[in-house]
Amino acid sequence: MSKLYVGSICGTSLDGIDVALVEFPSASSARVINYASAPLGTRLSTAMRAIVFNGATCDALTYGQLDQQFGIAIAKAINELLQSNSVSSDKITAIGSHGINLLHAPDEDIPVTLQIGDPNQIVRLTGITTVADFRRRDVALGGQGAPLAPAFHACVFADRNETRVVLNLGGIANITVLKPGEPVIGFDTGPANGLLDAWYVEHHPNNAPRQTDSPTSDNTELSRVNYDAFDRNGHWASGGGVNQTLLKLLASDDYFSRPAPKSTGKEHFNYAWLKKHMRTLPNVPNTQDVQATLAELTARTVCASIRAHAPNVGSLLVCGGGAHNDDIIERLRAELPGTKVATTETLGVAPDHVEAAAFAWLAKRTLAHESGNVSSVTGASADTILGGVYFT
Repeated sequence: MSKLYVGSICGTSLDGIDVALVEFPSASSARVINYASAPLGTRLSTAMRAIVFNGATCDALTYGQLDQQFGIAIAKAINELLQSNSVSSDKITAIGSHGINLLHAPDEDIPVTLQIGDPNQIVRLTGITTVADFRRRDVALGGQGAPLAPAFHACVFADRNETRVVLNLGGIANITVLKPGEPVIGFDTGPANGLLDAWYVEHHPNNAPRQTDSPTSDNTELSRVNYDAFDRNGHWASGGGVNQTLLKLLASDDYFSRPAPKSTGKEHFNYAWLKKHMRTLPNVPNTQDVQATLAELTARTVCASIRAHAPNVGSLLVCGGGAHNDDIIERLRAELPGTKVATTETLGVAPDHVEAAAFAWLAKRTLAHESGNVSSVTGASADTILGGVYFT
């Protein structure tokens, strides 16, 4: 019988803690037994959004407290997933916990990447060995520390006869290029849901997160949140028109022309970045047109990267929250005529499950003393074992 693992991640979109119960029937397959996305508590969500989307800083005490709170929230989400599936903790080999990026700056003079979600709390509350802190070993070897999912993509989605590209549409978009017989290529292409969500919330304040449980509830709990702070199915964007002046301005950012390996995050493509460019426009665009323009920016920069690195791509496999954005999917199809555009569901892993399953797979690799990064993707000096192991 295959061993069971749990993978957990909260992406930069901050749309919830994704947890997946996974088994690996063979060396090149993954089966997600069940999955859940646990909403963040209001206090934790508000604090994280201030940092991730609005560039707020935090002192050492706040950092430490967020780290603890987030670790507790991850453990609660995992315990709820296991309980709902009647799986006891002793049946789980390990948890692979990414946490959430608090800071990602691999190109600084002293490179740094920081993820929070204290694994000590996860072990304490779940009783399960936990692998965490996946990115810093790659950075220590001169790599970007991101993206890390390409190794999993290559294991599960590669085909010996077809060039495939896996596109993850999270807060940031990233691609994995899988060419038969060639090294894996992968990098962050630029913004995706992060900017779209931020602009949507700004202009739809009634849809912002609000507390639905008791205001006195413990802020270490996963307080339930009424959360629809995104443009569902891309409906709002699809009704707008692309502002070509704004699109050209945004697309002129130096990041898009930089060669890989490269990675980015909210430190660069944030709400302040968007507003800075908008202030230079002679006329203020219609708010819905800005949403359409941001969607077009995502599609065009993704497809420009694909054309540059995989001009003969046969299939584009989309995962992440943006896989449900019908508007962006149609824009991708328009940019890549002749390419089959579908979600990873067609290959057996639902688009919402891929990232969490990837960190379950990375935990499995770590415990087997096998490398988890792909140096041709991150630019590290070598493939290496990732993460630290926190035993029960």
